[in-house]
Amino acid sequence: MQKLREMEKKAQKTAQKWGNTMIIKSANLETVCGITSVLPVNDKPEIAFAGKSNVGKSSLINALMNRKSLARTSSQPGKTQTINFYNINDLLYFVDLPGYGYAKVSETVKAKWGKMIEKYFRTTKQLRMVFLLIDIRHAPSENDKIMYDWIIYHNYQPVIIATKLDKIKRSQKDKQIKLIKESLNVKPGTVVIPFSSETKQGREELWEIIERICDRNEPEDTIS
Repeated sequence: MQKLREMEKKAQKTAQKWGNTMIIKSANLETVCGITSVLPVNDKPEIAFAGKSNVGKSSLINALMNRKSLARTSSQPGKTQTINFYNINDLLYFVDLPGYGYAKVSETVKAKWGKMIEKYFRTTKQLRMVFLLIDIRHAPSENDKIMYDWIIYHNYQPVIIATKLDKIKRSQKDKQIKLIKESLNVKPGTVVIPFSSETKQGREELWEIIERICDRNEPEDTIS
């Protein structure tokens, strides 16, 4: 009976903190960092989003936050040149990393973006999870493979988000997920979540992972 009461109290506490799959009461773009900026020293868990230009990072972040345009989408790939910190409910941060791999961007600019991301991984103390976005319609690019290996090198086990699910037939989903896993040569146990910003499929699964990590308030080696 005592154990049951303790479990009920814990459940109530979690519900008060997060709501039902994170009810978004406030979501603000709090900090924008360029190549010469000093990264903020945060005291709340950070969830980072990485992916190539035009893979759907802004659309994913907006979908998770139930906002239409807090994270700005752009018709010009490669336009985002900053690391953007979004304060969610004053409980955690979404960290939007610069998109990579846009061919029309100069090598100098690409190098700067790489330095920004490297600086973030090296200096952050609150990073709990990296979501790596891959377009489900195509095999991962060489830049996707480099980013995956880079994340692993920094001792994080990323969750792969296969975006633009609504752009393929349902019968193609498993085949494309297998292609992503094999192309990236992912570690055993790596989770791949198909996601659509149009239908919001995958949103609940992502929030379950985020809430679990933030409740533990420590980096997650594996998610299962």
